[in-house]
Amino acid sequence: MRIVIADDAVLLREGLVRLLTESGHQVVAAVGDGDALVEAVAAHQPDVSIVDVRMPPTHTDEGLRAAVEARRLVPRTPILVLSQYVEVSYADDLLATAGGSGGGIGYLLKDRVAAIDEFLDALRRVAAGGTVLDPEVVSQLFARRRRDDPLRELTPREREVLSLMAEGRSNTAIARALVVSDGAVEKHVRNIFTKLTLPPDTEQHRRVLAVLTYLRN
Repeated sequence: MRIVIADDAVLLREGLVRLLTESGHQVVAAVGDGDALVEAVAAHQPDVSIVDVRMPPTHTDEGLRAAVEARRLVPRTPILVLSQYVEVSYADDLLATAGGSGGGIGYLLKDRVAAIDEFLDALRRVAAGGTVLDPEVVSQLFARRRRDDPLRELTPREREVLSLMAEGRSNTAIARALVVSDGAVEKHVRNIFTKLTLPPDTEQHRRVLAVLTYLRN
């Protein structure tokens, strides 16, 4: 894959460059601020970009805003955001860009990079157009559920399936995790779409809409 990296921490940035290069990928640009990220994505149109949420000058949400701008300029460009801490509002803003335009989106804690195989797998899924959420983000989503939660109609098993969907897992991967058949997972997914009254569309689009509903409530 052709990859752009945006992180102002030189050690992490160079570490990612080495890891990805040794894994057979091509890093076409490694930059340290949001403006440079937008320029690199527009110039190289990479298969996927890895972006730190917090970058200069204020180290708040510059990376996220740059990622959103990059997706505006280059629709469907896959973005994997890395964050030091779980910041659900940032994940919400990022996933909102996936709504109708498609394109892979991911949000992972930086600690996940140490689990190299899992990190590279997440990167591949985002590059392929998937949606990947860190399990810690998913856990915090459950903690902030409101009484008017639109997910209240879901059964415990359907919530579990939706949680795994939010992590970016395919139906087959969910079936393995829950030790059930692929057919059982497909049935749960259909029920989720029906109960959330998601409009008929492509399977991937409806999965993104389901995750967005999950994230926002």
